[in-house]
Amino acid sequence: MNPIRQLGHEVRLAAVALQFLTRVPVRFNRFDPQWLQDCTRHFPLVGAGVGAFGAVVLLVAVQAWPPVVAVALAMATTVWLTGGFHEDGLADTCDGLGGAVDRARALVIMKDSRLGSYGALGLVLTLGTKATVLTVLAQRQPLLAAAALVLAHAWSRTGAVALLAWLPYAGDAEHAKAKPLAQHIGPASLAAALAWCALLAWAVPALLAGLAPWLDGAAAALAGLQPARLVQAALAAAAVALWCGRWLRRRLGGFTGDGLGATQQWCELAVYLALAAGHG
Repeated sequence: MNPIRQLGHEVRLAAVALQFLTRVPVRFNRFDPQWLQDCTRHFPLVGAGVGAFGAVVLLVAVQAWPPVVAVALAMATTVWLTGGFHEDGLADTCDGLGGAVDRARALVIMKDSRLGSYGALGLVLTLGTKATVLTVLAQRQPLLAAAALVLAHAWSRTGAVALLAWLPYAGDAEHAKAKPLAQHIGPASLAAALAWCALLAWAVPALLAGLAPWLDGAAAALAGLQPARLVQAALAAAAVALWCGRWLRRRLGGFTGDGLGATQQWCELAVYLALAAGHG
């Protein structure tokens, strides 16, 4: 495939990822189910877009309301944009693995659309902690919280891609809602996702550095995104993804879509916690 056609194909895959992970409507003249598997390499890019949308809402809202309100509005925006896709997976995972001992029963519970006590607790504790930590960052410097949103939403989706590359599918692959995602993805997709993460780790601080002479607070936000702290945040997300993968493999024998959603949520929280460490 020549470079121009390859670039066009990658843009199409990014559009497929956007359609899969968000509410944004994307139309295609034709669709190949294989694209759904191949588009995982662009999950971090879509995550960065979701985080950027929330970051804009936060930066606008903080001009009129306290940081805690701005953070709540930003989080509500990202949940709306994704349709609560990952949060739903988190709740189902907590219900299934919290309310069942054996694998078969856990999988049945995870397919139940009703919210149970474990799911409610998981949602409240995870979203509440995310809101609290983001508020700490926003109180120090709103631009730092905005940058954290972009990085966390991108890096956390890479955690889910890592599980797709590492684990087998735990459910019935023939009847999976997104059957191509129930197949093992290759190392090339994971490598591409990691490349997006590395690019964003450079681009976000570089953007703040470029804006520092004209934008109040950019220098202060940049101080919270030093390379050592970014490495710390990336390692925190990787550690959580590793723990989630081992947990899902032990309890279910592999990943499920709900398990990927839970992994994304907890990796996102890990990035916020790492960036906020020492800012109390």
